[in-house]
Amino acid sequence: PPLVFWAMAPALASGLCSNGACRGTHPAWFAPDRSGDQRVTGLRVYNSLTGEKELFVPREGNRVTWYTCGPTVYDVCHMGHARAYLTMDIIRRILEDYLGYEVFLQVNVTDIDDKIIKRARLNRLLDDFIAQNLPVDEVRAQVEAAMAAFEGKLKEKLLLLERPIAAGGREEDERTELLKQHLQKMSNFAALRSAVTQASATPDGEALARAAAEPLSEALDRERGASVTDHSIFDAHARRFEASWMEDMEALGVKPPDALTRVTEYVPEIVSFIEGIVARGLAYESAGSIYMDLAAFRRAGHAYPKLQPTKGVATAAEMEESEGSHTAGVGEKKGAGDFALWKTSKAGEPAWASPWGEGRPGWHIECSVMASELLGDNMDVHAGGVDLQFPHHDNELCQAEAFHGCGQWVNYFFHFGHLHIKGLKMAKSLKNFITIRQALSNAGRHAARRIRLMFLLQPWDKSIDYSDQTLDEAKNKEKTLVNFFAEVALRVKGNGWLGKPTKPGPAEMEFAASLAARQARAHAALLDNFNTPGAMEELLGIVADTHRYLHGPGAARPDALLLKKGAAYVTRMLRVFGVSTQPEFGLGDDSETAAISGGADAAAPVVDALAAFRDAVRAGARAAAVGGSDAGPADLLGLCDRLRDSTLVDLGIRLEDRPDGAVWRRDDPAEMRAEIEAKAAAAAEAAASKLARKMEAKRAEIAKEREAAVPPSELFLQPRHAAKFSPSALDAEGKPTLGGDGEPLSKAAKKEVDKLYARQAKEHEKHLAKLGKNPRTLQEMEEGLAAMYTEGREMLAAHGAGLTPETKAALLEQNGDGHPDPAPADARDAPAEAV
Repeated sequence: PPLVFWAMAPALASGLCSNGACRGTHPAWFAPDRSGDQRVTGLRVYNSLTGEKELFVPREGNRVTWYTCGPTVYDVCHMGHARAYLTMDIIRRILEDYLGYEVFLQVNVTDIDDKIIKRARLNRLLDDFIAQNLPVDEVRAQVEAAMAAFEGKLKEKLLLLERPIAAGGREEDERTELLKQHLQKMSNFAALRSAVTQASATPDGEALARAAAEPLSEALDRERGASVTDHSIFDAHARRFEASWMEDMEALGVKPPDALTRVTEYVPEIVSFIEGIVARGLAYESAGSIYMDLAAFRRAGHAYPKLQPTKGVATAAEMEESEGSHTAGVGEKKGAGDFALWKTSKAGEPAWASPWGEGRPGWHIECSVMASELLGDNMDVHAGGVDLQFPHHDNELCQAEAFHGCGQWVNYFFHFGHLHIKGLKMAKSLKNFITIRQALSNAGRHAARRIRLMFLLQPWDKSIDYSDQTLDEAKNKEKTLVNFFAEVALRVKGNGWLGKPTKPGPAEMEFAASLAARQARAHAALLDNFNTPGAMEELLGIVADTHRYLHGPGAARPDALLLKKGAAYVTRMLRVFGVSTQPEFGLGDDSETAAISGGADAAAPVVDALAAFRDAVRAGARAAAVGGSDAGPADLLGLCDRLRDSTLVDLGIRLEDRPDGAVWRRDDPAEMRAEIEAKAAAAAEAAASKLARKMEAKRAEIAKEREAAVPPSELFLQPRHAAKFSPSALDAEGKPTLGGDGEPLSKAAKKEVDKLYARQAKEHEKHLAKLGKNPRTLQEMEEGLAAMYTEGREMLAAHGAGLTPETKAALLEQNGDGHPDPAPADARDAPAEAV
């Protein structure tokens, strides 16, 4: 788009261009001036301040100053938080470890907030209620009243959201999303009602109170919430979940920030900061609270909002999110969009002294103050979740630029995409979240690595859906990488490759060219807005190219140095992304690819000897099998498989059979067992399906033989022909002369009778010929089917739990009563229907 330059703006920090560029509807953005010694790598990154990809230039040399909005520590973190902080970590690692920037990262902890205050207060009230040890009938009465009140509020909110609204505009889109979210809450309440009903049927009052915790504590808060004012209650709550968050970050492999700042430690600075804005005439006091004066801010030459300029005025829902529990009285604010910098405290809330009376900081002011304290009047990067763009981040910019009197406080704004689950943003309020600890527990031994891979495979600034499919994709990619490193380790192990020619041939030249091209494309991808999916595609492409090389013309004498180069590059990039920790190359800890980097493994000699022994046993058993020996080759092979699939698995060793000998590596015993069980289940399913098909074929064969047992003279006595041909009017051969309606047969009908009669005569003749050779023909068929039924029952007993419903139904489908046909042998000459 065309650039519009304007020079009129509040003061700018040194190192920024004096002319601002307007892109689309965004106000002027002042790019860092490249006339200094800044490190410019060619990185272009999506900047929310312009809505476009911009060339990344730090304001000062090689140093990048970065502030990220941290957690509001009122509860355990979920995977939505992991999405934000892992994305932050990946981008930081690319900047530091790949592009060579010196990053200073500051992250805040919001440890005083409406959510923290309310959650701490509710928890205390519920604990105090349970401590009273009230009679269970009284608990039931209070719970029922609380449930009714809670449900009433939900229904009231639903009516409000269903109220017609003017079509078009963001209010309509916002209403649609809010309604969807509220319906999720209604569904959650229905599940809660069921759980409370079950708990109410027991004599355990505490269990009932815990089951109804949310509605009960809400009711208690209305009655006695004002009594909870001790600061230590709120502080202890925040410290508990701050520690939990830090533990989660460590478990995910997120590098700690360079500075961690808490709101409660900056209250004096916040008060001074607000005083500075008031002194500039850009904020005002009203009823003990301080509000930003947006009209005065704009008159002073500032732009608001910058990130989402089309949102000139916050909607009611956005203002509710912005102000939390604080509600301005009628006429208290000059403008509807003016937001609180300082809130007068209500009963049941902590309070700090200020020139305007007892109160507490507004939500947005904390970030403006703490970031300004450490990073000053300009920073290179500010980041956070996309849901914080407006109003939080726009209000941050407004406050900071008002205080500093500057035209640009942030040069690049990064916004991380949401994590969705079943189409909705993952959020505690919707109870559709998976905690980080649950995810780490459910995803297996290398869960943190898989979660990181999952995010690397998706664009950092777009929403993604969290599902089994997305995690399975990451697991599959991980397995591909593990196998790749193990294969390379096997090929380059020791110095055996020195005994083969080392002169590169056509296959080596092609492989080397492909490797260089993929490295260049991976580099270009990372310079293009941190495109990790594109970079990962090239890394996996190197894996695929290596596989083709090893199974192509280069298989006889693979170039070990070239293989090492490719594997080392893949590992280097995975280390940049925080996936790999191997010193040279490999994926994870030493337990998985211990031999890859040439390092010693204490178990290696033993396992090597065991693998060699197993190879010898297998070779001997096969020789015995070919020679017809009584040595029991099947038994020996079974022992070998048991060693591979049980003994070594318990030791965490994966042994793979190959034409040129077995190879081994370390692996997770639980995952190997799961693979073996899945393989066994698939084999059982295949065997059961095959048996079911054989049973069906045998039933059809018996039915056909029974039909052939009917003499042609008795064919038209069978009930299946009665509707069309009268069985009471047959000629000497047994052919009908009348139709089912009692009328003489037409010419066409007579032809059909002759055709059916001739075919039955032919089939009956074949049947009699079989009986001449073997009188027990039909009986043996039935015995064979009975044996299949027995095999089916045994299969169901052994593997029924793992078979598909369709296969189980097929095995159970016998002769109506679930038993083999009991017909006696002499029934072979009876009409089929009688049998």
